[in-house]
Amino acid sequence: MAALASGGGWSIDDFEFGKELGAGKFGTVYRAREKKSAKGYIVAIKVISKAELKGVGEHQFRREVEIQTRLRHPNLLPCFGCVHDDKNIYMILEYAPGGELYDALLKEGPFSEERSAKYMQDICHGLQFLRENSVLHRDIKCENILIGFHGELRLADFGASVKSNSARDTFCGTPYYHAPEMVEHKTYGHEIDAWALGVLLFEFLTGSPPFECENRVELYSAITNVDIEYPRTMERDARNLVSKLLVYEPSKRISVEAILIHPWMKRCLDTDAEGASD
Repeated sequence: MAALASGGGWSIDDFEFGKELGAGKFGTVYRAREKKSAKGYIVAIKVISKAELKGVGEHQFRREVEIQTRLRHPNLLPCFGCVHDDKNIYMILEYAPGGELYDALLKEGPFSEERSAKYMQDICHGLQFLRENSVLHRDIKCENILIGFHGELRLADFGASVKSNSARDTFCGTPYYHAPEMVEHKTYGHEIDAWALGVLLFEFLTGSPPFECENRVELYSAITNVDIEYPRTMERDARNLVSKLLVYEPSKRISVEAILIHPWMKRCLDTDAEGASD
């Protein structure tokens, strides 16, 4: 894939489009084959209408491309570049054959403790790297996480992301994953991504989000009151980790570094490693 990343100079005619992989707020993603090189690399191409990007959308898109093109990490989905024609802009992305984590959870979930811990480890490593580069993702959810060639997770869709060391107050993201400070329109920092990790881990282990309500008012009330009903089947240490992430006060949430050394994580990752070596 390195050859593709350094090739550049494409036009959209250099790609043969395949099936649709998914659609989002500002674009539709397709599987495609690159035709310039002899190897014919498989990529994902996000097609964005220029007309739909006018105004705020254009700023968000430029930010998304800048972050995803510049930052390289095993747990972030890379963008190799962009091409455009009169109507559309095309983001050339790495193809993740495992698809969206959301589809895997829907089809196979709940996940085992070992699988959940490995996925949490991957996401934490990606978020560590983003924080080191002063980037808030702001829309961590199963639909924005892809499964790579070797089963590793790749954070994707940086449309809501922002590069900043200061507190933010923009209302964005997905309601089910909103932290209390977002719901209450307060300023926030990297702790909102930690809250989203708590929601994810609950989903991994139960197959459902911790806050499920019929309308937005009830949902936001449950979030700000941290009104969670833990199933009896959730292991004690797993519940402890979730409860340390889903904390109303941002400063009291467990850090990404602390997640990685939490007893539940260490036990599950050690068990997974032992199983892999048998």
